Amino acid sequence: MSLPLLHLEGAPYLQGLAHGRLLRRQIAHNLRLYFERFERELKLTRAETLRRATRYAAAIAAQSPDYDAGMRGIADGAGVDLAAIAALNVRYELFYDEFVERPLAEGCTAFALLPGATLEGHLLLGENWDWIAGVQGALIHVVEPDGTQSLAFTEAGIFGGKIGLNSAGLGLVINGLTSHDDDWTRLHRPFHVRCYEVLRAQDLDAAARAVASDERSCSANFLLARAPDQVINLETGPRGVHVSACANGCLVHANHFLHATAIGVTERNVENNPHSWQRQARLEHLLAVRPLALHDVQTALRDHQGYPYSVCFHIDPHEPPEEHYESVVSVIMDLHDCALSITDGPPCEAVYVRYTLPLRYDKLR
Repeated sequence: MSLPLLHLEGAPYLQGLAHGRLLRRQIAHNLRLYFERFERELKLTRAETLRRATRYAAAIAAQSPDYDAGMRGIADGAGVDLAAIAALNVRYELFYDEFVERPLAEGCTAFALLPGATLEGHLLLGENWDWIAGVQGALIHVVEPDGTQSLAFTEAGIFGGKIGLNSAGLGLVINGLTSHDDDWTRLHRPFHVRCYEVLRAQDLDAAARAVASDERSCSANFLLARAPDQVINLETGPRGVHVSACANGCLVHANHFLHATAIGVTERNVENNPHSWQRQARLEHLLAVRPLALHDVQTALRDHQGYPYSVCFHIDPHEPPEEHYESVVSVIMDLHDCALSITDGPPCEAVYVRYTLPLRYDKLR
């Protein structure tokens, strides 16, 4: 199987309207899933979740009118209230704020490989995106009014994309982080709005500004790259940012801070749940054998050392349903070719489908 592929164009509202219409069933599924998780996992009633989302939606309308228009389009297309769609779009802030005092949902192992580390001499960027088992997503191909194109993965109901590339040769992958300073009530420009803005940037400086130009409500990691050979990692707390580059041709990041002191944050006690450190070390080891072909990178992302909390992340059957997480998609981007390969499900079980700009696609072994 492969993810739904959406072709979106025109003004943001029209993009959102098509998103909502085409993914109406998947959006309804995600709304049920998230509101159940909000209540069971975060102890937030539906009424309280909608109240928080409505407050945040008002802030987004002032911060990013285009993003606000896209959310409104999704709501109209899917036939649901804007507050419910806003809850999906700020679910990062709602979840990660609560993870401050409880274990973080382990997941997401991201990497960048400079051209000198790859067999074809191309810049590669990718990750296993590990999140709630059963969440439904899609690949979106967007043509902006100015002609910029992007390919990105998104969750059904979330405007824009969070993992993807654009026709300027720029790509984005992400990791969730938590610090004790995270607080959704600051209502700063949220995580998904920043991802949307990164994927519309024409150069790395503009993409970095979208991440770091003002304070954030919650922590996160943004790994950015642009062909032919630019890579930067922005590890962010609510107020501080640490920027780093590739060392020895490779950069790997998981779900723990590498520069917490420099950023001025403290995070949860990762020693009691060390899977993030183990996944990072394992992927660094697997990507150290050079030069790497695309097949080698796929094999690394399918690795099961430490199963089920491995690079290829799986549900732990001993955990309660509210703690079921897995590799929802695996993504490898070749920024030289403006190509994105993605699985629908854990990469050990699903085939990679390769898409390129201008849009064409085929299945890979």
